[in-house]
Amino acid sequence: MSSNVERPGWMTGMATLCAVAVVVLLVRDLFIPSTRDVEIWFGFEIHGGWARATAPIHWAIFAFGAWGFWTSRPWIVPLAAYYTFYGAFSHIVWSEVSPHGNGIAIGLIQAAAISAFGILLLRQGRSLR
Repeated sequence: MSSNVERPGWMTGMATLCAVAVVVLLVRDLFIPSTRDVEIWFGFEIHGGWARATAPIHWAIFAFGAWGFWTSRPWIVPLAAYYTFYGAFSHIVWSEVSPHGNGIAIGLIQAAAISAFGILLLRQGRSLR
């Protein structure tokens, strides 16, 4: 989008959502002992030092998303949609392999709901062309 075009409201909403996610993740990872030692990558839980070491990657992903949506970068939409689909896939894996998961059926339901959001993002992204 050129600088003289106003940012769509949904992009402002996504930027806000990403910024809130950064704050929530930072607080969780820095100040809540029960959650700071667990991160999920590709649906698998990692614990302890590896979790603490990789937590900033999640912060950076959402901060990058906030910036991309706030500045109306058209490429952020497919990237955010693909990250959403990655999250959906991770829910399927986590639901099946984690002792905290609730089985494949719940994972598939969660993945469908999360994927629906990714599809909405892709559809909204078409309006930027």
